[in-house]
Parts: sequence; C-alpha cells; structure tokens
Amino acid sequence: MSDEPEKRSAPLGLRVLPSLKSALEQAAKDDRRSVAAMAELILTDWLEEKGYLTRR
Repeated sequence: MSDEPEKRSAPLGLRVLPSLKSALEQAAKDDRRSVAAMAELILTDWLEEKGYLTRR
C-alpha cells in the first residue's frame, strides 16, 4: 500500500432489510452523522476489531 492517504471516493451499494436501514438512520441521527458516515464508522470499527483493517 502507498504511504499517500486514500481518497474517500470508492462507492459501495448494498441492500439491507428495512429494519436495519431504519436502525442505522436512527443511530446516525443520534450521533449527528450522515447515514453513510455512520455505516463507514461501524464497518471500520468491526474490521479493525477483527484484524482486517489497521489505521495508520
């Protein structure tokens, strides 16, 4: 991997159950984030916890 910071422009489309979307929207609202930012935070935390991703 390069030492240059990654650009935040890789799109990711996925389908989820309506109840999951609703819960994500509520969590994002409560945390004053966009749904996309909340989803990225959740994915990042989980991937780091499992050892798939390390932050620099």
